[in-house]
Amino acid sequence: MADHHSAYLERAVAALTPEGTARVDELLAQLAQSARTHEWLIRFATARKAEADSHHAPHLEADPAEMLSEDERNELIRSFMVIRDTEALDDVADWANAVIALLTEQEEGLF
Repeated sequence: MADHHSAYLERAVAALTPEGTARVDELLAQLAQSARTHEWLIRFATARKAEADSHHAPHLEADPAEMLSEDERNELIRSFMVIRDTEALDDVADWANAVIALLTEQEEGLF
């Protein structure tokens, strides 16, 4: 994970309020449920949930985002853009934007 992205994600998850953390958990549970047959999508959702629940971004040897197919990554980017653009809680919208940055950097090969 790129250093600048780590700092952004760290700030976003640290800023989650209890309500924001609950909302993030809800969104990621929905993602995991819809991705039942996609192992790396489930791992991606699990990693993001662990970040939100602990309020910090742990260093991972390999982020599950690195293992997503291009189609999976593009679909996640679109989904998190909808969350970012429609979420009523500012902290959750900021978190979604940090996840978009993670996925976009992976897509551009910046990892």
